[in-house]
Amino acid sequence: MARDDNRRDRRDSRDDNPEFADRLVAINRVSKTVKGGKRFGFAALVVVGDQRGRVGFGKGKAKEVPEAIRKATEQAKRQMIRVPLREGRTLHHDIEGRHGAGRVVMRAAEAGTGIIAGGPMRAVFEMLGLQDVVAKSLGTQNPYNMIRATIDGLMRESSPRMVAARRGKKVAEILARPEPEAAGAVAEGA
Repeated sequence: MARDDNRRDRRDSRDDNPEFADRLVAINRVSKTVKGGKRFGFAALVVVGDQRGRVGFGKGKAKEVPEAIRKATEQAKRQMIRVPLREGRTLHHDIEGRHGAGRVVMRAAEAGTGIIAGGPMRAVFEMLGLQDVVAKSLGTQNPYNMIRATIDGLMRESSPRMVAARRGKKVAEILARPEPEAAGAVAEGA
């Protein structure tokens, strides 16, 4: 018994991380008709992030709203992903995410643009720590599928450092733009 208590204590202390912020995106009430009347249940969709490049989402179901939210938050903390951010404020490149009928397009933006996105996507970006992004949902309005499509797109994002490591080059070589004089010389030689 003492061993189980120790595990529970460690787990409880780990879950009390104040570094994570969470946002309730959707709550759904469902009813089941039984002999004595109706029984209600609740499903919650929560997005959790540290606002410095980590984000996750979770869903929880229970007979009471607070319990559903707690379950969703725990699941979101277990399913967090890390997303590379440019200058800590925007995406490195434009990306598209898909899940089911959900299709979302996310574009990097200039400083001062802000978050231009709809409800569930906005929650993901705020919890991620993005400050400048333009996004559009082109498929479904279902918040579950919109969030899954957004996370799918964010998982595909790669930073210049990741691209350089994959190609076996230096970051400077990846970011270097071709010089116009060199491009003209190549055209004359052809």
